[in-house]
Amino acid sequence: MPSQTPNISIKSPVQEMISIDPSTTHPRELYPLMIGSIVPRPIAFVSTFNPEGIGNLAPYSFFNGVCSNPPCLMISVTRKRDTTKKDTLVNIESTGQFVVNMVSEWMIEAAHHCSAEYPYGVDEMQKAGLTPLPSLKVKPMRVKESPIQLECELYKTMEIGDGGLGSATIVVGKIVAIHIHKAAYRDGKIIIEELKPISRLGGTAYGRTEGIFHLEPAQPDK
Repeated sequence: MPSQTPNISIKSPVQEMISIDPSTTHPRELYPLMIGSIVPRPIAFVSTFNPEGIGNLAPYSFFNGVCSNPPCLMISVTRKRDTTKKDTLVNIESTGQFVVNMVSEWMIEAAHHCSAEYPYGVDEMQKAGLTPLPSLKVKPMRVKESPIQLECELYKTMEIGDGGLGSATIVVGKIVAIHIHKAAYRDGKIIIEELKPISRLGGTAYGRTEGIFHLEPAQPDK
């Protein structure tokens, strides 16, 4: 992709706009607009366990990093259709631990299968044919097939909304252990071509990481 020179006009296809007022739009209509606009999104494949020791595994795409000191990430767990809390959130609030397993091309179908709403207490890792791997510092299992596994302890939660449809809980986790597929790690950096991450797009669409390009750090215009 060619770089743009500062202070030179670029050609853009953007002309006429459609404006939408969220205050007069139903959450069911806002949701597809948000997931179609905020793209691409990485997928957090979150493994937890309940107080009885039964595992749970579910994908979340409202997910990203927060900071490196302390190393933290965040996931946004929305409410179920009946506005009750999802199993992932119930487990994290009960135990204070979880693992984020990154999703790659070779495991996307299994990850998608885990998005189904199974009854509480069902271990989706077994249902999807994935391999549980003991963690080093937390109790929830890692997913062996995942190229990066981030063991986390609960740092903080924040309630967004009134608890009804469309509301969510932001979960911030402190990363206490990092596991990286050896082929995807070199000189302290992640090799994205070996990671082959999958991103979530709008509707039923997913994306692969292809056509990678690099830009050198920007410098002030002289």
